[in-house]
Amino acid sequence: MSSTLLNELSDFFATVKQRTEFHAGYPYNLSYDYTPLFRFLEFSLNNLGDPFIESNYGINSRKFEQEVLDFFANLYKIATNDSWGYITACGTEGNLYGIFVGREVYPDGILYSSQDTHYSVAKAARLFRIEHVVLRSQETGEIEYDHFEEMIRENRGRPAIINLNIGTTMKGAIDNLDVVLDILERNNIQDYYIHCDGALSGMILPFLADAPQVSFTKPIGSISISGHKFIGSPLPCGVVLTRKVFLNKVETNIEYIGSKDTTILGSRNGHSPLFFWYALKTRGHAGLAKEINFCLENAQYLFNKLNLLKYPCMLNKFSNTVVFKKPPEYLIKKWQLAIQGDWVHIVVMQNIDTCKIDKFISDLKDCAINNLRANPKLVSCYISDERLDEQRLAGIL
Repeated sequence: MSSTLLNELSDFFATVKQRTEFHAGYPYNLSYDYTPLFRFLEFSLNNLGDPFIESNYGINSRKFEQEVLDFFANLYKIATNDSWGYITACGTEGNLYGIFVGREVYPDGILYSSQDTHYSVAKAARLFRIEHVVLRSQETGEIEYDHFEEMIRENRGRPAIINLNIGTTMKGAIDNLDVVLDILERNNIQDYYIHCDGALSGMILPFLADAPQVSFTKPIGSISISGHKFIGSPLPCGVVLTRKVFLNKVETNIEYIGSKDTTILGSRNGHSPLFFWYALKTRGHAGLAKEINFCLENAQYLFNKLNLLKYPCMLNKFSNTVVFKKPPEYLIKKWQLAIQGDWVHIVVMQNIDTCKIDKFISDLKDCAINNLRANPKLVSCYISDERLDEQRLAGIL
């Protein structure tokens, strides 16, 4: 390899390492070690076709994919022989699959989702040409149930395909499955399909005894969860789980690969199941529960720190996503914060500890001080005793 190429790769490595250090606005766990799996990267692992049917292509990781699916079937309380799923490329693919199955079960159904729903659901509506009703959200990001009931009544002659958020993208809000089921029952809606988008919080709620419980013991049709988010992976991935009874609506036999076409993609990354499997086996239920507690406690720590500054912020219950007023652009770029209108958020993952939170708070204070220096008039407006105390700083950022 030429020295030019080596230098280019070295520069890129340094950039990625530096950006990883200040990564806070997106829900990715960056604390992991998959060193024992690196040797498998020399192989073309491809899980063609159905994960439960061996194809003619023998270099695959189906065994590991099946074990991961068993873990999630257990987690979401569905008998292994009644469940079906596969390892996806990301949460978007899981949402596409869930909505696709809903459309195949109810071809004339209407898709309902809230305005805080991930953009992949609207994309599914366009791709599959499903009529889409966008419901209002509460201030917390949770679905506005009165509006949902109003729309359900207005379209009571059509089946309902419903996307529920198990942690919204921006605010970490959880749509209440039980309330939605009550509305459907109250309005005598019997033809419905519920897909749950649990991209991040789908790995959190099942471990919290006092959290709203979502599982296949209730009449949901599918759930999708990201793998590169809470679990953490160098490769974007996810899992989608549904009921086996729906398979006959989507499957087709493919002679070329000697398997059935039951997924969205044809070729599927065979390395992702291996990373997924390794993470679950090495950390286990107890390890994951400990990490969840770590994230939720540190989210509360950040929320408390912002409150001490009197800085506008919010934190939903059972969430590790802290939403706050948009700071100066410099901080947004440095900490890679996700923006929506006048608000941003930090998703407190395993790689964000109290030390890193303190660094961010320190940056926030420094920005306020710099603003004061650049705008002397603010000093006379806000500082009467020549002290830059924390409560005053918040009002002038």
